[in-house]
Amino acid sequence: MWNSLRFFVLAGLITLTAASGAAAQSVPERVQEQYKGIASMRCEYTQTLVHKESGAREQRSGVLSFAKPLLLRMETQKPSPELLLVTKERIWNVFPEEELATMYSLDLARDSRSIVQVITGQARLDKDFFVERKEEEGGLLVVDLFPKEATQAMVEARLWLDPKSNLIKKLRVYDFYGNENELSFSRQEVNASLPTSLFLYTPPKGFTVEDRSKDASAAPGGM
Repeated sequence: MWNSLRFFVLAGLITLTAASGAAAQSVPERVQEQYKGIASMRCEYTQTLVHKESGAREQRSGVLSFAKPLLLRMETQKPSPELLLVTKERIWNVFPEEELATMYSLDLARDSRSIVQVITGQARLDKDFFVERKEEEGGLLVVDLFPKEATQAMVEARLWLDPKSNLIKKLRVYDFYGNENELSFSRQEVNASLPTSLFLYTPPKGFTVEDRSKDASAAPGGM
């Protein structure tokens, strides 16, 4: 259950921007403009997964790192270690305690409607989403995104933006089944110095390696 639910957001994240007085239709342009100057980010995250049908909840926390154009490392530390990594060649989902590493096609992160594209500044929000401005909440600007062509993984997303720091403080994604994947971010470091090795991975000796890169329906946990 949780593996499919965690797939709906790959580490979320990074920066989006909007001024508190801006109209909804101006948000996409502001986001794109802000991303031009952002090459990387490192932050801590708390993730809450809610399964609609059963009401089950799971909370996870860890560290997320991102570098343009599409390198991403989501390292869960609690309640148990897990690594979700987007490299230049493929996506890895690693479970150290189980000595299991599964690789997936990079195409899963290249869809222009995916949240990965949104948080790395690759998506054109004005092209791929309907944007709806909501009332401010706790001093944060709230924006809803509706994909013009919804996918099973995302039918709606809500962003909470800090108009002072221009950083996204929280992100919630709803999938086709009504499941929720929410991430809150702290200690955000923009244009962090990130070593190339952070986005490289070779399974340790003795690990079981599963290749699901040819399976179009396969999806790793965390995205």
